[in-house]
Amino acid sequence: MIGTRIAGGLLAVATLAAATACSTSDRPGHAERPTPGAATPAAMTSTRPTETLKPLLQQALPNVKGKTFTSLIVDFPPNARAMPHRHGQAFVYAYVLEGTVRSRLEGKPARTYHQGGNWVEEPGAHHVLTENTSPTRRARLLVVFVSDTGDKLKVDDPKP
Repeated sequence: MIGTRIAGGLLAVATLAAATACSTSDRPGHAERPTPGAATPAAMTSTRPTETLKPLLQQALPNVKGKTFTSLIVDFPPNARAMPHRHGQAFVYAYVLEGTVRSRLEGKPARTYHQGGNWVEEPGAHHVLTENTSPTRRARLLVVFVSDTGDKLKVDDPKP
């Protein structure tokens, strides 16, 4: 029963991702070169809109004691930016369902991802930039976490 629920949830997530990926003619999987002069954490204190999270599925992994699979949709209104944050010790996979998102992990260059683009974040990574690059169109991500059961999935940095 549990395996069936996980498989059904994964099938639903894959179906949503595939259906959304076919909806426009953006360049799937295209990641641009690093953005010169990318925003720094100090520049993140603006009054821009922020993202909203919509949970899809959360399920303890039956064959990996103490681990939970979680999927959600992250919706970025036009010009939205997330606060710098961490995902604890979770392994994170992000897939761009719609729009264009700029992302930067600490110590790495900023990258721009279009619909169909994706990336992973290793446990403990510090996500210093996540933003919708469009001032007029929304962007949406499918985000999947494999985390320690009970851990918070997103912890914003303290405000300066």
